[in-house]
Amino acid sequence: MTDDDSVTATPATTPAPEPAAPEPAAPEPAAPEPADAAAGFTPEQPPAAPRPASRRLLRAGAATVAAALVGVVIGVGIIKTRYDDPAPAAAAGPTGAPAPTATPTPYGAKSNGSHFGSLRDLLLPVPAGFELGPDEGGYGNDTEIGAGQISDELDAELQQVPKDKRDKLRSYWEGLHVKGTGVRTYRNDGNNLVVGLRLRQFNQQEVQRINEYTAVFTGDTGIFRSGPQIPGHPEAHCYLMPAPPSAPIDYLECSAAEGDLLVVMSVEGVAPLPKDKIVGLFTLQLDRLASPGASA
Repeated sequence: MTDDDSVTATPATTPAPEPAAPEPAAPEPAAPEPADAAAGFTPEQPPAAPRPASRRLLRAGAATVAAALVGVVIGVGIIKTRYDDPAPAAAAGPTGAPAPTATPTPYGAKSNGSHFGSLRDLLLPVPAGFELGPDEGGYGNDTEIGAGQISDELDAELQQVPKDKRDKLRSYWEGLHVKGTGVRTYRNDGNNLVVGLRLRQFNQQEVQRINEYTAVFTGDTGIFRSGPQIPGHPEAHCYLMPAPPSAPIDYLECSAAEGDLLVVMSVEGVAPLPKDKIVGLFTLQLDRLASPGASA
């Protein structure tokens, strides 16, 4: 990891109260263009609303891919780690001018691709036409999962793995140097679409490798259906879960590598899914994470 201190920083958003979340509540939508406008999509009222999303929604595709990777659910992949990547200090002012008051940069990306600040801040704020969605399992709908909590969960998961494989799997997870995971879910005003976003922060080389593997796995096995492209983000890919043509509810997942962040978006909604709107939301999230100088 290089020690490059140029950053892209975004003003912190103001949290809005959300009694159901265990962590501080979701930030209010920032001033950027609403996702509906970016995607060019106008919601329509469907004849039926989907069932409330379950933990399966946010893990269906990821769990399938993870099973091929390490044989355990990737959703518990937050483990003890140490990151020596502090946020950069403010630059000094011109000679002879009063030195500006140093203020901490809340979050952003360095030019080397590493991100700093809260993962909840790095997640896309709730856009116009949406509200916070259902809980993601026991984690709530707007949270950052700490290393200690998930390390305990990983230990519990590993108890289900044959003893001769536990040390190898534990070594693999620790080798990822995971820092944390941020989770936020969204439900549209028409209650016909639920979106889950996850940011998993770990070693950049492994982020890239796992994202590439996911693209190959979901494209070559013939199990998944091809999803939409994400313009301006060639490493992003989307795929739909197996489903019969007449299924009333459809499921889609998108994945991308953005520096040291593996970005996963899961979608459940009334078929056919509004793909233009989904592309718009994922584009907004990836643009929010772009490193300085990156073309998005």
